[in-house]
Amino acid sequence: MEISTKEYRVWIEGTKIHYEGTMRLSGTEAYAPILSLMNGVLESKPDEITLDLTELEFLNSSGINLLAKFTIEVRKQPDISIRVNGSKAVPWQSKSLKNLQRLHPALELTIS
Repeated sequence: MEISTKEYRVWIEGTKIHYEGTMRLSGTEAYAPILSLMNGVLESKPDEITLDLTELEFLNSSGINLLAKFTIEVRKQPDISIRVNGSKAVPWQSKSLKNLQRLHPALELTIS
């Protein structure tokens, strides 16, 4: 499954969700299709979910809120682990992705 526009692309490979481009959607409702895609992976009850954000250059506060809500949903299911991959080359990721670990201490964060 894939969601693609001129500005961004989100797609799934197995239990890995990839994000690419610039996401400046306005509010929770605009992010609903992406959340639906993410929840589809969660509902399949995999052992692990990976969020690959290494190619996501910008994410606004509504998008960060989306990641936070999804992280909390994963936390409610202790049999599912979550891994988040970020990039040092993208400044917002080093600052914002650490907050996801505060929401879910078992979250494995890799920023390389």
